[in-house]
Amino acid sequence: MELFVVLVTCLSFLIFLFLWNQRHAKGKLPPGPTPFPVVGNIFQINTKNVSKSISKLAEDYGPVFTLYFGMKPTVVLHGYEAVRQVLIDQSEEFSARGSLPAADNINQGLGIVFSNGEKWKQTRRFSLMVLRNMGMGKRTIEHRIQEEALCLVEALKKPMVGSPCDPTFLLSYAPCNVICSIVFRNRFEYSDENFLTLAKYFDENAKILSTPWIELYNAFPSLLHYLPGSHNTLFKNMTEQRKFILEKIKEHQESLDLNNPQDFIDYFLIKMEKEKHNKQSEFTMDNLITTIWDVLTAGIETTSLTLRYGLLLLLKHPEVTAKVQEEINHVVGRNRSPCMEDRSRMPYTDAVIHEIQRFIDLVPNNLPHAAAQDIKFREYLIPKGTTILTSLTSVLHDGKEFPNPEQFDPGHFLDKSGNFKKSDYFMAFSAGKRVCVGEGLARMELFLLLVSILQKFTLKPLVDPKNIDTAPLLKGVGSIPHFYEVCFIPV
Repeated sequence: MELFVVLVTCLSFLIFLFLWNQRHAKGKLPPGPTPFPVVGNIFQINTKNVSKSISKLAEDYGPVFTLYFGMKPTVVLHGYEAVRQVLIDQSEEFSARGSLPAADNINQGLGIVFSNGEKWKQTRRFSLMVLRNMGMGKRTIEHRIQEEALCLVEALKKPMVGSPCDPTFLLSYAPCNVICSIVFRNRFEYSDENFLTLAKYFDENAKILSTPWIELYNAFPSLLHYLPGSHNTLFKNMTEQRKFILEKIKEHQESLDLNNPQDFIDYFLIKMEKEKHNKQSEFTMDNLITTIWDVLTAGIETTSLTLRYGLLLLLKHPEVTAKVQEEINHVVGRNRSPCMEDRSRMPYTDAVIHEIQRFIDLVPNNLPHAAAQDIKFREYLIPKGTTILTSLTSVLHDGKEFPNPEQFDPGHFLDKSGNFKKSDYFMAFSAGKRVCVGEGLARMELFLLLVSILQKFTLKPLVDPKNIDTAPLLKGVGSIPHFYEVCFIPV
């Protein structure tokens, strides 16, 4: 009986807090569907495809509205104009990172992706400087990607000719090694057990983060944290990844030359040494571990998922694949490695890569932003700290900019003369202050790795292309393609 009284008291208090928050927010936040006490609008949202629910709600409430995930209000921006206003025109005011409890539980506000304030500014600025010093955007990193592409091609040749192959992990090894060479100084053999385990964790994390369960966990973290569920596997994986990173840091500490940094870890350790007497320094061991985790996650899983989804689309559309290979043969040939200078002479291939990224809509609702201060936005007043959700789906699948947006069509990025056509609506890497740090590296990898594969292999599906399902298997934080097998036939 006492437990029942406690539960009723707690529930009554939560409802009181919710109603109080609603009353005080009225007239400030944009309107939206009426939320239920405690649970908010969670029953009005399809947790299997939040972005689709948001598009439907936008039809009734317009491009700016408020949703409650639990008791937490989230201002939703839908459509190019609203998203651009937040990410670009008022990027400073909306530059804060909103809460994502599934990640916050481990990262604790450290690193690049989920930090805020001075910690975010200093860590991001420093990381960009180091990545550029390590060759990002330069010939140095281009050569590394070309070397890794050759290793990938050899790995794809190893299975018996014509035999089915699951490309999931093979396509993650190349981007993983590229970023590992920047962070850890060395690449790994594709048979290395530690390397294989690291890749497995990143793949598993991406799948878990895109499940409906994690959508619920992010809405009710206090309630669900101690229950059984896939969030526990996610936290375990992240903990194991951090142990691996810490071991690598300890190896670097033993061989560190303060006058001759060799990789990302060296640069950060030297910065830590320089600021060791500064008690307010943002350059700590915990921040180093989380920053490396951020760099690895951004540098591995997004690129490998795009490659995997991209090959699935090429299997579905063999006529597109044939045109890309024709352009490769004409510009690159069969013998030399492709290089970034080739891209300007390969408009169709460039358009295909952009269309892959547009179509798959890899991060449908972006990572959450937050108001960095009290902001007057249009006719509303958005309080500091309010979570902001920017629907990238609504921009990448805008019907006016991209006719028939649900169809895969490289023509979306080609003009009438067949030249590549840029679009301001292409926000696959987000935009503004929080744009993806590794955008330049990812663009280079996607071009060089995809062209290298299509230069050396014919892709053969195991089923009729008409029966290939290109809709995402999971669509949460990310878009995850269905499992498939493919035969890589050497040309």
